[in-house]
Amino acid sequence: HDSVLQREVKTRRMTGELKILGQNSQTRTILPFISLFKSAISSRLFILLVILLFFFQKVFLFALQLLSQAKDTLSYAEASYLSKKIFYKCSIFPEKWMKVWYDRLTLLSLLDRTEDFEENIIIVFLATLVSFLGFLVLNHGLFKDFWLFQYCVVIASCQFSLLKSVQPDPASPIHGYNKVTAYSRPIYFCVLCFLILLLDAVSKGSYLQSPKLYGVQIFSSESFKVCRDHISGNGFPIISLLGLFPQINTFCTYLMEQIDSLIFGGSAVVGFVSGLYCISRSIIAVTILYGFCVYSLKEPWESHHIPALFSAFIGVLTALSYHLSRQGSDPSVIIKTRTIKLFCSDALFILSSQKEILKSDLFVCTLVAVFSFAVSASTVFLSLRPALSIVLSVLALVVGFVIHYILPQLRKHHPWLLALHPVLHSKEYRHRHIFEAAEITWFEKSYIWFMYFEKYILFPSIVLSAVTNDAFSVSKCTRFGKQCDAFLISVAGMKLMRSSFCNPLHQFVSLGFTVLFFQFDCSNISESFLIDLYIISILCTKFWELYDKLQYVLAYIAPWQIAWGSSFHVFAQIFSIPHTSMLFIQTLATSVFSAPLSPFLGNILLFSALGNDITNNLNSIFYEHLTRSLQQSLCGDLNLGRWGNYSSGDCFILASEYLNAFVHLIEVGNGIVTFQIRGLEFRGTYCQQREVEAIMEGTESNQECCCCHVGQLPHMLSCNAAFNLRWRTWEVLRTQYVLEGYSVIENNAATMLQVFDLQKILVKYYIKSIIFFATNSNKVFSWIKDEAILKTLQHYTKWNHIVTDHTIFTIHIDEDYIPCLQGITRASFCSVYLDWIQYCAKRMQKVLFPVDCDEDSALVTLSFGLCILGRRVLRTAARHISFSLDSFLCGLHTLFKGDCRISVQDEWVFADMDLLHTVVDPAVKMSLKLHQDQFACPEEYDDPSALYEAIQAFEDKVVICHEGDPVWRKSILSNREELLTLRHVVNEGSDEYKVIMLHKSYLSFKVIKVNKECVRGLWAGQQQELIFLRNRDPERGSIQNNKHVLRNLINSSCDQPLGYPIYVSPLTASYIGTHSQMRDIGGGHIIWKNITNWFHAQWLKITKDCDANRSTVGNIEEGDCGEDSSASTTQCAKNMEPCGAKSKYNEINSSDTKRRQKIGKRKYRSRSVQTHSPLNQINPISSRSGPNLQKLHLNTEVFTNDFKTAKRFSVSQHSLNNSAQSPFVYTPVLPVAANRNLHERTSRIQQSSQASSTSSTLSFLFGKRSFSSALVISGLSAADGENTIDTMSSSSVNIVLCPESSRNQAKVLFVFNYLTFMDGKQDYSLKLLIKRVQAFKKRLDDFLQTQNIKGYNI
Repeated sequence: HDSVLQREVKTRRMTGELKILGQNSQTRTILPFISLFKSAISSRLFILLVILLFFFQKVFLFALQLLSQAKDTLSYAEASYLSKKIFYKCSIFPEKWMKVWYDRLTLLSLLDRTEDFEENIIIVFLATLVSFLGFLVLNHGLFKDFWLFQYCVVIASCQFSLLKSVQPDPASPIHGYNKVTAYSRPIYFCVLCFLILLLDAVSKGSYLQSPKLYGVQIFSSESFKVCRDHISGNGFPIISLLGLFPQINTFCTYLMEQIDSLIFGGSAVVGFVSGLYCISRSIIAVTILYGFCVYSLKEPWESHHIPALFSAFIGVLTALSYHLSRQGSDPSVIIKTRTIKLFCSDALFILSSQKEILKSDLFVCTLVAVFSFAVSASTVFLSLRPALSIVLSVLALVVGFVIHYILPQLRKHHPWLLALHPVLHSKEYRHRHIFEAAEITWFEKSYIWFMYFEKYILFPSIVLSAVTNDAFSVSKCTRFGKQCDAFLISVAGMKLMRSSFCNPLHQFVSLGFTVLFFQFDCSNISESFLIDLYIISILCTKFWELYDKLQYVLAYIAPWQIAWGSSFHVFAQIFSIPHTSMLFIQTLATSVFSAPLSPFLGNILLFSALGNDITNNLNSIFYEHLTRSLQQSLCGDLNLGRWGNYSSGDCFILASEYLNAFVHLIEVGNGIVTFQIRGLEFRGTYCQQREVEAIMEGTESNQECCCCHVGQLPHMLSCNAAFNLRWRTWEVLRTQYVLEGYSVIENNAATMLQVFDLQKILVKYYIKSIIFFATNSNKVFSWIKDEAILKTLQHYTKWNHIVTDHTIFTIHIDEDYIPCLQGITRASFCSVYLDWIQYCAKRMQKVLFPVDCDEDSALVTLSFGLCILGRRVLRTAARHISFSLDSFLCGLHTLFKGDCRISVQDEWVFADMDLLHTVVDPAVKMSLKLHQDQFACPEEYDDPSALYEAIQAFEDKVVICHEGDPVWRKSILSNREELLTLRHVVNEGSDEYKVIMLHKSYLSFKVIKVNKECVRGLWAGQQQELIFLRNRDPERGSIQNNKHVLRNLINSSCDQPLGYPIYVSPLTASYIGTHSQMRDIGGGHIIWKNITNWFHAQWLKITKDCDANRSTVGNIEEGDCGEDSSASTTQCAKNMEPCGAKSKYNEINSSDTKRRQKIGKRKYRSRSVQTHSPLNQINPISSRSGPNLQKLHLNTEVFTNDFKTAKRFSVSQHSLNNSAQSPFVYTPVLPVAANRNLHERTSRIQQSSQASSTSSTLSFLFGKRSFSSALVISGLSAADGENTIDTMSSSSVNIVLCPESSRNQAKVLFVFNYLTFMDGKQDYSLKLLIKRVQAFKKRLDDFLQTQNIKGYNI
């Protein structure tokens, strides 16, 4: 049946031949079969073959004749079936095939479909292996009587599943055929047979000498026999029916994950290949460590001397553990980033992060290895024992208890589920609206530094001490043999060290239980502290899983909060009573095997199952943007404790006003977190909304105790509220978690355009937008000079020409419509829009060449034709229906999508398609934005200049397009500030058009932690119910709302076909280095580049402090302090206080104050800036590389229209007196203030210095309070044609104001040093640099406008 082809058989009695019609409809006859034997012509059997072929042909034709005679007696259906038989070509060997006389459905019901030749080979191999291993097991005589027959049935079922597998299987995560299921049973059977044979052989061996662990013999013949009898495989069919065995690939992934995490200290795996990669690298690391350790234990040690080889083992152990903890489990991440296109932002982000981690690990691992080697060689762990171990253990317990229990509880929304408010809350906790990123608090800084101390110093010291002491004991006396002891030391040391680096959450619990149990309770059975801690860490992992399962089970089956999803639940409640005692045994068993505990059909009957693979998903752009935001900040926020305690496999829900995202932490490493997001519908079903309301509602209003309304204690929960919070599988951790996202505003378009006046405003903005884009186009000169276009628009040049079309133009929405003429003329058009055309042309002349724009110009003709075209296109898109609101909205939405349907009258536009693409298409989108804004200020856009500036601003700032346009998705993922679209929403019985506006802002989320065992159990239950039991009821009881477990939200977030999320993200990695606040705390990755930048910044600070201490004169603030400037400046330089602020009020007399009060607020601000701002400037710190200007002697001519020649400072001193004269003359930015003594102001400037540092220069430009006027007279012009490298080496921002030679205008030029501008950090992106320069330009522009200085270019 492989590579089948359908054929249709027809008989023709006319020629007596049987013909086969193929896909190419060419007939082939049976008689030419002789050609297959051309090679046998020379053979003696040729004649015999011809005779036999002739004989079989006659027999076959005779059978066909009998069949044709019998057709008259058959029914029509039977006759048509016999006349058309279907067969398949089954390929046996290459170019050799046979006919299979079955139709497709019949063949599929008998056999599974195989796709390639290799699959057939695997099937044959597995069938042979099943038979062989089954024969070996039967040959050992392990089964008798009925059990022998049953085992043969199991063998037959495994072989038959290779031919026809059971579909659907309880472990299958998808609907339909799943070929992995066909291989699961045979592979499981082969594994069980191999284990049976192995255990039987070991149990019969007399050479077995098993060591004792904690006084118990690990292996014995009796234990092997018991294990052999219990895995006989007779219960294999029932186990498969109940779904206790997952798919074989899922089982292998789970097995490798458990081995890597429990034995080698790994975090998690994300697939089969990932599991192989993690196991392989762990085995390689252990092999390297074993080689160092086994050779260092060959000879006994002394307490005052440790072998250098063992110290090298300690260094390699620490370095390898640190490196493995920093790497993810998916090896395909880097491979994929190297194979996809380089301009993909995700690939560049992941690749750059991986490179930074590798560079950092190369430096840190070398440093850690050397330091660990030195500490181990110093014999500190042996010389100070046991005091050092006791001190380290007590300190680790105290620190772990504080940072992993006390601090997280104090930061929870309800600490200990008793308090009403968090004790330690963020600064955004009481803010209703968030306008900036979350600020870091003192307890977050304390938390991160304590955590760094714990996982980088405290726990590694404990592990190294335990490893050293255990190795010292083994060198004296072995327990299991030196080879085995060295292996145990290597494995245990690497596991504990990696666990302390990856996630030290439960390490202090394991340490405390080890110390209490083996030092006080059972000290006589202790092996060694290293082995004890290793075993307890494995057991604690299972105990925490058992705790989560018990919490989930008890909350789910609590009788006072059972939600009856259906009538079956009421019936099943009676039968759940005897099942409860068995339930806890299942809970214990599933905790051992890390299997989920799933409810049967959503009721309280819980059964064991195993997880499923990841399936396909849908997409939503808002959740995709949320994924990008979390990719930047999640790892850092987790390390700051903003999500509470966390570990691999934890599940959270981010809930806001319209976004409900399910966040699953797949893998948690040291500085890396792999997560996945599942987004739910904005407005889901009734059950989903009830559970969302349960999340959003507070507990402040609940003041009941049992049935009484007794109130509550201050800042405490009531008795009922505290009781209900404890019987939930979820908990609110944080109420104001800030993420960058988009706020969505929806407006009903029908409400905004329901009257003709509002439609007329939209059409008016539509026409004005067409004129704007036409006049601002680069092709406007070619359009108005194109003879073909002008010839087509000839009739629009006539003033008596009337454009009449009652299906397009109407007095209700066209402002230039003439009722008596029933149309639009050129005169009516000009009476309304000529001023706007001329204004746009005037603004265009400043950039391009002048253009004629009078009433008879070609520009007006082109605009008139385009406006007629635009309105006709709008009505054509509305299908020329009556002027109703629905038709208008339909045409607007069609045109908004870009569907422009041109009529015969407007085919002239095809002369240049840019007329549609760059004029009409953006005009309809811009008109919608203008129409939105006019509601806030209806008369604002009556001014042509305001409308022109608004269109220009919206064109640059706002993205207006349809949601189906790729630009929409690209703009959201690029974090554009504002977006707008028109959406057509079709629901059941409703047809609406909505205007959607997106504004980039900071969104506030609630962070809810969900019991991960509850999530696994509910997902496994959905898989069994939907796929295996095929429950297609959309209102089934298993998805009804259940507030205490969030059953509907969890089930809805599962992958399809089990759930129905609108978006499921791929596995996404978040790195701690991308979090800006974590970079500020920890300095980013420890690489050579960052280290040199840090030392360079420190050196600059030291040199600036030295220059500040040496300079006693020349500061700008000296002139601000009056006569006592020298003394006050020195004092201010020491105290870093603005001495100018103190002296300001001394020089302002009472008359001047009264005069300023009369000026008004705006004039007072301008006048205060015009007076010398150094009076308010903070005393700057001089820079060695900055400008060191001498006093500039100015006279009264400085403040006139004449200009003094500005001097250029040199590279070394940057002094105006040491450089040649500049060709540009000095222009004062600050004019003479009225009623001020000019001579006094000039002498004051003569006393002041022109030196400025980076801090003082950027004070006004980047948000400080004041601005120094002296900074405008220092610097270098970049337009003089000379080399400006001396300016680029300066550490300050230098500004020059100089007149242009051709015009009486001031030209502002500024040059800045990149390194100093970025404060010594070179890892800033160019985007951030551009943002800061733009902010610089804007502030300077506003300042010059405030001084009423016109005619300048920046």
